[in-house]
Amino acid sequence: MRKTKVAVSTALAASALLLAAAPACAADDAPVTPAGKEALAILKEAIETPTVAGRGQVPKLAASLKARLVAAGFAEGDVTFTPLGETGYFTARYPGRDRKAKPLVVIAHMDVVEAKPSDWERDPFKAVIENGYVFGRGARDNKGDLSMIVAAVMELKRAGWVPARDIVIGFSGDEETQMATTRAMADALSNAALVLNGDSGGGELDTGGKPFVYSIQAGEKTYADYTLSLTDPGGHSSRPGATNPIAAMGAAADKVWTYKFPVQLSPLTKAYLEGSAKVAPADVAPAMRAFAADPNDAAAAATLSARREYVGVIRTTCVPTMIKGGHAPNALPQSVEANINCRIFPGTTRASVQATLAGVIGDPAIKIAFKDNGTLESIESPLRPDVLAAVEKAVHERAPGLAIVPGMSAGATDSMHFRAKGIPAFGVSASFMRAEDSFSHGLNERLPLATLDPGVKQWESLLKSLAK
Repeated sequence: MRKTKVAVSTALAASALLLAAAPACAADDAPVTPAGKEALAILKEAIETPTVAGRGQVPKLAASLKARLVAAGFAEGDVTFTPLGETGYFTARYPGRDRKAKPLVVIAHMDVVEAKPSDWERDPFKAVIENGYVFGRGARDNKGDLSMIVAAVMELKRAGWVPARDIVIGFSGDEETQMATTRAMADALSNAALVLNGDSGGGELDTGGKPFVYSIQAGEKTYADYTLSLTDPGGHSSRPGATNPIAAMGAAADKVWTYKFPVQLSPLTKAYLEGSAKVAPADVAPAMRAFAADPNDAAAAATLSARREYVGVIRTTCVPTMIKGGHAPNALPQSVEANINCRIFPGTTRASVQATLAGVIGDPAIKIAFKDNGTLESIESPLRPDVLAAVEKAVHERAPGLAIVPGMSAGATDSMHFRAKGIPAFGVSASFMRAEDSFSHGLNERLPLATLDPGVKQWESLLKSLAK
């Protein structure tokens, strides 16, 4: 398997040092601009369309998005949905003046992870506006930026703006599972000049809601699932023997949970930490500086590892996420399986992580198998000066002087399939969030309402700059 190196442009490094005091966040209330209100309406409808794998709702959401875009002036033939199993991918082409030029592609995903209503404080598939947030599954991941993207292109279309080249909106339908629609969409859009992804990057707010840094995702960690399995003859529960698959698997899962992979530093993460430290909260900024200067600084590594927003930036992480086993309450278990989910630091192979897990568990009876879910090993994109300039302009319109730094996503995104084709891809979300409000894939997922008005404007500015 190929290892990759991180490349960070000179312009990016310079940008990471351009820092100024950040202004306070906008008031936490409902959108006031027509485009912001439209983004909220789209988001509500998207949340209430439960696009979870297996429910067959992605085509329904795609049809709703098409109706909105056509009503805003898009030609019906330029807005298509390509079915793939019970899901599919959605594209909308915004024609430019030069139809032969390679298009600018803007991506997001329509699907969401499962949510059990009994676990939530509110119905996860009912958009609830409360305390300055819109709650619901997908509010942040990824229907928030999807809605802002759609609202932005509708606003531009109604205003009569014509880009220099085609802009293609591409929304996948199984990013959270097998990424089959992502692969198909990347194949269909393989002539893209550039990809902007609304599913990564974005603004970070401090605990008081004040923006202190904006990151552009230029790389991401490699996603991997490993299945641990163990079998046993079983028997009557009144006659326990020397072994028990559930107990053994529990011990193995605990070893994985407590193991810490070695810390790592790349040019990309070094630039992120150095840039962020200038304006990061006082309780974490010194650790950022220290770790960027010396990744062997154990105290700095411990401080960053204790913060969920930073632990994934400095090391590979593997955690148990699912377990199943046994067949009757009064019988010894005959089999048990556990899933170990890993987010692997760029340059580290999946095979080497699997070997590490085997060593950590130390039980040859437990089999370990990699589970292919369509993701690829990480490749990173050198940040282009034109992208940097466009992002600076768009972000500084809403937060003058805000630090802009490179970023590496701890999770997997659709960008990997475009990067694998040699197409530069960058995460440029217009969502500004506090770390404590980020509940993607978790309970009570939410998005600040205050991010919608400026978020739509940020997308409009970005598209105008890169397709002028």
